[in-house]
Formats: sequence, structure tokens, C-alpha cells
Amino acid sequence: MRADVSMEATRSKQTVQLGQEGHQATDRRYAPCPDSGETGGASKDQKVTALVQKCNQGEGKSFQTSTPPEGKVCRSFVSLPALNPERLKTARALVDKAVRMHKVFSVQGPYPVIRAALRARGWVEQRMHRPNHHVHQSHSDEGRASSNDAGDSDDDNVNKEQDPDGLYDLMSRLVRNEMVYFFWTNRRDAINPNSLQKEQITNHFAKAGSFTTKSGLCVNLRNLRWFDSADPDTFFPRCYRLAAQDEKHAFIEDYRRTACTSFLKFIVERERGVQGERTSHNIRTMRKRSKLRSRPVDLSQMINSALKVCQEFLESLEHRDIDKNLETPQTLTEEEWALFLNSYYLVVHGGAEIENSDHFVTCCNAMLQRLVEVSPQLDIDGIHNIWIIKPGAKSRGRGIKCAKRLDQILRLVDGDPTLIKESKWVVQKYLECPLLVHGTKFDVRQWFLVTDWNPLTVWFYKKCYLRFSTQPYSLDTLDSSVHLCNNSIQKHLRPSQQRHRGIPANNMWSDDQFRTFLSSHGQEAQWQLVVVPGMKKAVIHALQATQDLMESRKNTFELYGADFMLGYDLCPWLIELNASPTMAPSTSVTARLCTAVQEDTLRVVMDRRADRTANTGDFQLIYRQISLLVSRQQ
Repeated sequence: MRADVSMEATRSKQTVQLGQEGHQATDRRYAPCPDSGETGGASKDQKVTALVQKCNQGEGKSFQTSTPPEGKVCRSFVSLPALNPERLKTARALVDKAVRMHKVFSVQGPYPVIRAALRARGWVEQRMHRPNHHVHQSHSDEGRASSNDAGDSDDDNVNKEQDPDGLYDLMSRLVRNEMVYFFWTNRRDAINPNSLQKEQITNHFAKAGSFTTKSGLCVNLRNLRWFDSADPDTFFPRCYRLAAQDEKHAFIEDYRRTACTSFLKFIVERERGVQGERTSHNIRTMRKRSKLRSRPVDLSQMINSALKVCQEFLESLEHRDIDKNLETPQTLTEEEWALFLNSYYLVVHGGAEIENSDHFVTCCNAMLQRLVEVSPQLDIDGIHNIWIIKPGAKSRGRGIKCAKRLDQILRLVDGDPTLIKESKWVVQKYLECPLLVHGTKFDVRQWFLVTDWNPLTVWFYKKCYLRFSTQPYSLDTLDSSVHLCNNSIQKHLRPSQQRHRGIPANNMWSDDQFRTFLSSHGQEAQWQLVVVPGMKKAVIHALQATQDLMESRKNTFELYGADFMLGYDLCPWLIELNASPTMAPSTSVTARLCTAVQEDTLRVVMDRRADRTANTGDFQLIYRQISLLVSRQQ
């Protein structure tokens, strides 16, 4: 099959205006892999001569611009300086060599690092033009088209900077009808993989939404037990799709149970105080709140209800509830749940006064000790029962909200059922007790590369970076400036005067800077012992759970970005996986690291193809699945 990447005769507008007469455009439709060359036309040498003549005839004319009539938009075109026959001969020689060696590439979007690295390897670019010239694109953590994908204007600007004398533009014209052997795009739908010939390479797999969308990852990680013995609850905060009725009911049950465990923790922390940084913000929040005058809270009844719910949960995990009759009444009635949650909000969220609870601490603590053995996420839950609501297929923090009341969360779901269904909203447990740097929340952007799905082959990048929020961490507010670390959000906000001066104004650290911070706290070894191994396992498990849903195609690869948060014990928690991770040099940190990861990606997918011992930079092969055929033979 031939790639359906067409360029109409209007391409002459997008490249070089040769002479006042203009360069005669072809009427043939472009295809990236023609079976035969041009027919019925002049030879290549004759075409070069004709091109030289047009360049010389147009010298001094084609570079003149006239003032457009009033009301018209002046459009500028890239112009080449006068080219002599020797220069064109050199260009033709380079092009002929690239064509013979199958080194013609096409890049969509402003990827100057990729262009420069390929050209350094002797590749020649065939410009990818699209019919819509009014769409502006940017690097985004999205695996599919959006309203702001990279546009032609960005491509042209980048090429002007990389091609001041117009040589690459000329070479691009000379390969305009040649087969493209390497595609790099920031839009998954820019290339139809089914139309590619087997030797053509592309940087996107089909159907990556099974793990690069929040709803896809939420659903498919539940199937991990069929592929590995790992428990997703140990590295992925529990998550539910609110548009699915069964999952909505499961979320309500989880929220209510979490309110019970949170209340038990509140009682223990209130009476005993807090030892260590991980929950100190809980107590500080309690002390800051004013004492509310409200109706009396029956503390004894609340604790008894919470203990009863937790006990039933433990029995269900131990499968002691399998003989229960389906008509067995719920632990608490709807009225009792409403009373419990209202009291919980008053006490934990509102700071209402309660009677002395020291005599309840022992039984509460005993129950928590039993729960922690079977609930891997108990320590990250905190006491406020905060959940984060996300549009399932959006990126860059768009539409994300934090909420801590059940009625608020359900109101978001029930507001517009059509919108909710299309957006595939998910609700995920928020990490209330994260590791903080100088009292500020952060997340980690970690890259990984998949070069094959059958057998699954995963490369992990040794470098990563941290993204900070602009405000000190606090649970007194659920504002995105405090709780969302995405640079697309934080870059528009001014850092708080109360934030520690050790956090840079650009809100980013490299992994080296973070390791220095850990070293200053006596935890440097934890990076290699806990953080890195945990991130590797989470990435591998997420891919294992979705492998069967992916369309495996040879000569395809994809670079992904994984976002992690670290718990107080430095254990990493996978938040989401992103296709087309941003490569924009937004800060000095990303300018250096994004350049390096792009160059190293080409080392893996190109250099290693020719030489298995080639340098792969900072990419490390962390997983290569044993093929079923080999395992059966063994």
C-alpha cells in the first residue's frame, strides 16, 4: 500500500518562487512510494539545467515584493538566493545518494532536533504539506489531533532557521516524488499505518488510546492480573469511569469506605499528634480551622459505623462474605450514610468540635493496622477524602478538578450526561500525602520508548525532570495552582511569595538536582533503590495490560511520557501516560533534556538498526518479552 500523503500543485507556493513566471507545478498527485519514476518528461540532468536557467532568469525579479491592494493580506514566500550549476550539481549528488540508500524523511511539526540529527546522518527531507494552512500546532502530550496541533507556519519558521541558504529546501524539492522511508509526526492521524510499505518507518503505533487516555489506562490496568502477578493498587491510584453505571456505584462505595478509614485516621492523628513530615499538613490544617458551632456530633456512633464498614470490607477481602444472601441488608442504610457523611464533613472538613476521643484511639488504630496489610493505598489516602476528576481523553491538565464531597463529584457527572459520556470522565483517588520539596508539590516526567509490541520491547530513559506547582502545598484550598504540576497550567501563574526560595522560578528541576536534594536529607540511595525501579515496573505493567489491544507493526516505534508522583516513602505512583510528549524547550531544563532524548531516540531506532552494538545514549533496554514461539520450543 502507498502512504496517502498528498501534495497538490500549490506546493510551489510553500517553497521557492523561482522567477517572475513561476515554477510550473505538476498536476500529478503525490504519493510517498511510487512504483515508477516520472514518465514522458525530461531526464534528471535536463531538469537540473532547466532549474538553473529559471533561477538565473528570475534573479533580481523573484525577490521583489509589491505592496498588496488595500484590504489584502501580504503573504511572504521562502526565497532562494541565486544558485549556480555547481551548487545544484552538489545538491543533486547528495539527493541521489540519499535516494539510493533509502534516506528520505518527512517531519511534521517544529522538531529542529530531529531534522538536524537526520540530516547529519545523510538523510534528505521531503516536506510534509497539509491542505489546512490556518491551523496552529504546538507540542502537546496528545496522541491524536487537537485544535492546536503543529502547523505549516511553524514548519516554515524552523526550516528558515535551519536552512539559511536554501539548500535543504532545494533538496526537498528534488525528492518531492521519492518514497519517504521515515516519518516523524506529532499527530497520530497524519499517517495511516495501514497504507505504509513494510520498509517505511513511523513514530506512532495505532490504538495507543488503550493506555494513553485516562479512561483507557483506568480500565485496562484492572486486567493486569492476567499478564503478571503484580497488583495495580501498589502503583496506580484507584480510578473509576463515572459514565459507566457499575463503576459509578463502585466509586460511591469506595468514597464512603474511604470516609470511614479517613475518619479513623483523623481520630488517631488528632489525639496522638503527628510524627514526621508526611502528615504534618493534616494537623496544621486542623489547628488552623476555627471551631464551628453546630449541632452535636455523636462521636461514638460515628466510630462504631466506621469500624463496622471497615470490618465488612476486611471480610469481603478474605472471601468470608461469599455465603451471604444477596438480600442481606447493607452495612449502613442510605439515611445512615447521609448522617455519617454530614458529620464527617463537619468534623474533618469543617473543624467542628468533638468530645475527647482518646479512649477510642486504641480500637481505631487496631483497625487501621489490619487495613494497611490489605490496602496498599491506605497511607496515601490522607484524611480529607479528596478525589481528582479528569476528562478521560484530554491532556495538559485541561478540565481537571479536585473535590472532596461526594455530592460535588456526582453533580459534575450528572450535570450533562451527553458531555460526560463523550468526554469519558474518570475520578481518581488523590494522593493527599505526597513527598514534598521545600513544602511544594511536584511530579516527575519520565520518558520511555517502545520499539515493538510483539515481542514487547521497552526502553527506559535514564534522565527525567520534576515539575513544581507555583504555590506551597496545602489542603485548605483545592486550586489547580497548588495541586496540578503540569507546566501548561503553572507557566501562566506567578509563583507565590510564600513558596520556598529553593524552588526555581521556572518550576523545574532535573533529576540530578532532585538527587542532590535527597542527598541533603540522607536519602540519595533511595533514588536507585526505590524510585527508578518503581517507575520501571509501573511502565512495564501498564504496557503488559494493554499489549493485546495494540496493533503491532514492524518498523514502528513511539516515544511516550509517563507522569509520576512520589509518596512520602518515595514510592512512585503512576498518574498517566502520554503520547507525543512535549519537546518544547520551555525552560533550560527541558531545552537540554528534550534535545538529548530526541537524539537518543534516533540512536535506538536508527543507529542500532544498522549496528546492534551502537551507542543508545541514555536509553536502557528494560524489557524484552520472550516470544511465545521460543518459549514453546524451550
